[in-house]
Amino acid sequence: MTDNALLSGSVSALRQQLRDRAVSSEELTRACLERIEACNGKLNAVITMCSELAIDSARAADKAIAKGDFGSLTGIPLLHKDIFCTDGVRTTCGSRMLEQFVPAYDATVVSKMKAEGAVMLGKCNMDEFAMGSSNETSFFGTVKNPWDLNCVPGGSSGGSAAALAAGMAPLVTGTDTGGSIRQPASLCGVTGLKPTYGRVSRLGIIAFASSLDQAGPMARTAEDCAIALTAMAGIDAGDSTSADLPVPDFHAGLNHDIQGLRIGLPREYFNDDLDPEVRERVMTALSVLEQAGATLVDIELPHSHYAIATYYVIAPAEASANLARYDGVRFGYRCDEPVDLEDLYLRSRSEGFGEEVQRRILVGTYALSAGFYDAYFNKAQQVRRVITEDFTRAFDRVDVIAGPSAPGIAFPFGAKQQDPVAMYMEDIYTLAVNLAGLPGLSTPAGLINGMPVGLQLIGKPFDEQTILNAAHRLQRDTDWHLARPQLEALAP
Repeated sequence: MTDNALLSGSVSALRQQLRDRAVSSEELTRACLERIEACNGKLNAVITMCSELAIDSARAADKAIAKGDFGSLTGIPLLHKDIFCTDGVRTTCGSRMLEQFVPAYDATVVSKMKAEGAVMLGKCNMDEFAMGSSNETSFFGTVKNPWDLNCVPGGSSGGSAAALAAGMAPLVTGTDTGGSIRQPASLCGVTGLKPTYGRVSRLGIIAFASSLDQAGPMARTAEDCAIALTAMAGIDAGDSTSADLPVPDFHAGLNHDIQGLRIGLPREYFNDDLDPEVRERVMTALSVLEQAGATLVDIELPHSHYAIATYYVIAPAEASANLARYDGVRFGYRCDEPVDLEDLYLRSRSEGFGEEVQRRILVGTYALSAGFYDAYFNKAQQVRRVITEDFTRAFDRVDVIAGPSAPGIAFPFGAKQQDPVAMYMEDIYTLAVNLAGLPGLSTPAGLINGMPVGLQLIGKPFDEQTILNAAHRLQRDTDWHLARPQLEALAP
């Protein structure tokens, strides 16, 4: 089997080939490592490689498979977003503050996927502390979109999405606080799933906004995301916010039949503000589902236009509290030769945090300060509840809510970097899903001028199965998810 065939394979197909002994995990892992070495110089998608560890893990996987002893991901190579703590492997969170941080334990997501036999190749670049929608805030430099090296891959999980699209691994992990899995999945033409808040443990994920952060998989297909979600989900005694619910076998539950599925189309997502070409691609994808038996229903989410303002009060406020631990004393970056404790705090944080992170800390600290808490943070929490109630009422009428994953295709570097509000608008269709704690998925829905477009499917709480089923059916009936960038242009 050629390297190109290996690198284009889905997790589902590769898993079967591994079990049939048609390919070895070591062979597959070496092909991925070679691909990273060849392309990362242009993409900058991977910060840290674990080549020796990966080869050792792959050999162990091959021995386990030979004995018939394997988990759901045994022998499958993957890349983790560099926000997940990895025992003995540098975890930077895309920041100068944690440039040299080496955790002493694995995040629960990492340990669960390791227990299922996955082979970790390395850690993916990301926006600093997951704050960004373009992967332009990373201390380690920007990540480039493999579809067009002059364009952003989206963020904050842009390194993961770009690496997946470029064939560096068949499976990657990401985190989604306001769209950070779904938006880059849309811009890079891959499938990305944000589970329900609490479905996946946050233990060992470097915190941005604790009531919004959620880990999830990105892969080539909805089927692959179903396999990965089954592996990473479940209650965790170390995370009090993880849900004490059984984890279904999402892969076994995939069903081609969507007859009678009611798909809600919010008028707020399809108004005159939406790019006409994006609207056309999204509606074309929905017509495929309609032809397969689904029913399209017009609905309203009347308070959705408050989502951005609400999010950019709550998320910075929680970030302000979470990032207070980086003081230059216990761990992380420390300034040189501080004159006193105040100078240590001031310079360590000023030098260790980038501009966007500092901006959000300042906004969050202001929103939480005496005299402004009720006017900003408390009011934002009240609006958050109203937004959640909109979804609850909508789901009385429909099974799934659909719309665009992002307002447009990938944009050029620097196009929105000087206008934070314009950058924040990149998440206009995804933020409310996090505020309400719902599951959301982005699946490819065609191309505009050679660049990917994503369809977003939003489900009821803990009903990832329904949106996975719908995406799986769409991918069975179309080939948009099979489109690949011209990878030959990436290698020297």
